[in-house]
Amino acid sequence: MAQPPGIHARRAALRLLDAVLRRGETLDQAFPGATADVRRPPDKALARAIASEALRWQVDCDALIDGATRQVLPADAKARAVLRLMLAQWLRLGTPPHAVIATGLPLLSGGPRRLAHGVFSTLVRAGAALPDAPGLPPAVAARWGARAGAIAQGLAEPPPLDLSLRDPAATARWQVELGGESLMPGHVRLPRGTAVEDLPGFADGAWWVQDLAASLPARLLGPGEGRHALDLCAAPGGKTLQLAAAGWQVTALDISKRRLELLRANLKRTGLAAGVVRADALAWEPKHRFDAILLDAPCTATGTARRHPDVLHRVTDRQIAEMAELQAKLIERAAAWLKPGGTLVYASCSLERAEGEERAAAVALPPVPVEAAELPGPLAPDADGHVRTDPGMMAGAGGLDGFFIARWRKPAGE
Repeated sequence: MAQPPGIHARRAALRLLDAVLRRGETLDQAFPGATADVRRPPDKALARAIASEALRWQVDCDALIDGATRQVLPADAKARAVLRLMLAQWLRLGTPPHAVIATGLPLLSGGPRRLAHGVFSTLVRAGAALPDAPGLPPAVAARWGARAGAIAQGLAEPPPLDLSLRDPAATARWQVELGGESLMPGHVRLPRGTAVEDLPGFADGAWWVQDLAASLPARLLGPGEGRHALDLCAAPGGKTLQLAAAGWQVTALDISKRRLELLRANLKRTGLAAGVVRADALAWEPKHRFDAILLDAPCTATGTARRHPDVLHRVTDRQIAEMAELQAKLIERAAAWLKPGGTLVYASCSLERAEGEERAAAVALPPVPVEAAELPGPLAPDADGHVRTDPGMMAGAGGLDGFFIARWRKPAGE
């Protein structure tokens, strides 16, 4: 029997959902295997979009499903997973219900197929709708505390496209040429879905893709003026490019061969220079000390939930604790590699206090509070002079990822 058009993309979306929810993989990790039998790039992209929206709105899709049937569906039931995908297509991607049914029901057989058909048809007839903001899993809402509601508002849509410019002095020019908006010097924001490689300036290396929040840590080190900086855990290289463009002599260290290949490609495209080292930061020892160190630490990445909604469902308290322990070790090593008077900036793209505020509180170096003038628009440092961003901030301008950033300076006599 001939398969309906688009069925391979839906099967791939179902595999992505299973990989995230059952095996704890990231969407990025699961994507190559899940889409291996999907030939057309647009179908691969569709599979990811369906799975991403199903994960982003899973709490709300489940509430609709449970309200449309008396049958108790286990959380890991295949029929529930398929219904999540069907609802994501209808309510988020605008797929007509008849097309959703034609491509969704073949993923099931027997009783589960009849159940899914009945539930979906009931919801269509009732004119079901999703709320303005996605519901958060209870454990996530508890961790994020008073900001959880505002953060959820910022997760309702995938993020726009942010570009960091090689030459911040050319911001006005690139804002006009690219047709975007700038939220601070060296930054241009474009609508999501923009084809990056087709944009003016890509081939010339005039800019690179980097979320606005992710660009803040390197900015806090200021101009390099030929001094030496270490970008620790550097790949895929956005912060390395920023530091090199700001006049630092950069050593970029990372353990991932694949991600360092991306870093080297970005250096080549932009014409910027950095020494690239592949090593484990917990074992590596530098030949000299540094004027500045930027540690964008490995973390749970819950601050990237706008583009990676899998983090809402697979990050556990144990993972947070493990990452916090690793971050503490990296901060200790980085502090030892600073020259007297050198500056350390620590950042994590996590919304968890254990990976941010609690890490900063344990650092013995004298702090260098961040000033409001160093940040874009309405952002401001907290009472300790640290920076905390989340997807609920600057919502009117398109929002930003979640980050924690802190800065210290080593005493001149040490």
